[in-house]
Amino acid sequence: MQPSLVQKYNVPGPRYTSYPTVPYWEENSFSYDKWIHACVDTFKQTNDKDGISLYIHLPFCESLCTFCGCHKRITKRHEVEHPYIEAVLKEWELYCDLFSAKPKIKEIHLGGGTPTFFSPENLKQLIEGILKESVVADEHEFSFEGHPNNTSKEHLQTLFDLGFRRVSFGVQDYSEKVQQAIHRIQPFHNVAKVTFWAKEIGYTSISHDLVFGLPFQTLDDVLDTIDKTNSLHPDRLAFYSYAHVPWIKGNGQRGFNDEDLPKDDEKRALYEEGKLQLSKHGFAEIGMDHFALKSDSMFKAFADRKLHRNFMGYTTTNTKLMIGLGVSSISDSWTAFAQNEKVLEDYYARLDKNEIPVYRGHILNTEDLIIRQHILNIMCHFETSWADPSMQFNELEDVLASLEEMQHDGLLQLKGQSLEVTEKGKPFVRNICMAFDLRLKRKAPQRQLFSMTI
Repeated sequence: MQPSLVQKYNVPGPRYTSYPTVPYWEENSFSYDKWIHACVDTFKQTNDKDGISLYIHLPFCESLCTFCGCHKRITKRHEVEHPYIEAVLKEWELYCDLFSAKPKIKEIHLGGGTPTFFSPENLKQLIEGILKESVVADEHEFSFEGHPNNTSKEHLQTLFDLGFRRVSFGVQDYSEKVQQAIHRIQPFHNVAKVTFWAKEIGYTSISHDLVFGLPFQTLDDVLDTIDKTNSLHPDRLAFYSYAHVPWIKGNGQRGFNDEDLPKDDEKRALYEEGKLQLSKHGFAEIGMDHFALKSDSMFKAFADRKLHRNFMGYTTTNTKLMIGLGVSSISDSWTAFAQNEKVLEDYYARLDKNEIPVYRGHILNTEDLIIRQHILNIMCHFETSWADPSMQFNELEDVLASLEEMQHDGLLQLKGQSLEVTEKGKPFVRNICMAFDLRLKRKAPQRQLFSMTI
């Protein structure tokens, strides 16, 4: 790859799990009542046909990983488990009270934090409590994130018996030096053990999360991690760029110095060489930072143009209503976003008042919905079109003009009334989406809000 392209396009930019992105939400025009109305309206329109998705945030971790940008609370006190599950189930009950029928659950994802911080018994109580008020869709997908160091065979069996068939294990990197820097000491045999358990039990999609651009990480580290990962034969992989956002997460991302991080072309080489190695092992590139075997459901969703992206990342299901349960979770009714209280005590206090604990959000206008669809198309299919008048907007010509330089650099092709990302342009997909981000263009941030795109 040309060094000049990496240097040219390596700017702060969103990862586009939503549009508008959270810093550009119009919180002043949002209200609790507007969110309830949007949520109920979407439920009425889509529950019978498509069902709904649930993201459940389980925030507790026993130790702090310094690479992590997620919302978490560090504790070794496991007595926090039961009150938290009771709170999440109460939040779900408040939502169910709004609905005119039993929710049809299409997807559940347990994220964190560390979901396997919770005991198998408490996770069973949680899921059974959710499903008691619901109907499970025929073609559902239940998944969870497991920490290889504390995921037990009982965790895997319990969740499997409740309908879970997909599990994702956080690996990051197998280099001891890198693991020391990010405070994530995780031997290969721990990952192998839980992966083999999951296969033995019958999980049909096992994923490993890898990260490039970590402190002290070398090309040899990345290739060794990929080869070790391939030896365990997961079905899909996430190969993320490390998001260095210490201005957001404070000391949690200061376990190392900035000069310890690979930069620009050095960092991009980790990705390009890693991607080549993944291809040799039979993993196809799916969207941004994701790879899958052709036998996996995510590859099939990509091939069938059914891949979707939301606050859970890439998903194989596309429901208009996604409800986020738990502290800091974000919900999406397609026409509105809402985020729960981010401080645990505030989350509990709102529930004690019998209130759904949302504290901020955004109501999407017509322009937002059009731009959102274009960005989704690019992120999920590497292309978009405005041939349909419903996909056109007032500033389309300006957006197309801003894409001409990227076309000149070989990152995309503009053909008539459509755009297609080239193979060369896939590493720059966030930059291409930024050309459509009208809210970002109209109000450039005065301070850095996002991680670097490359």
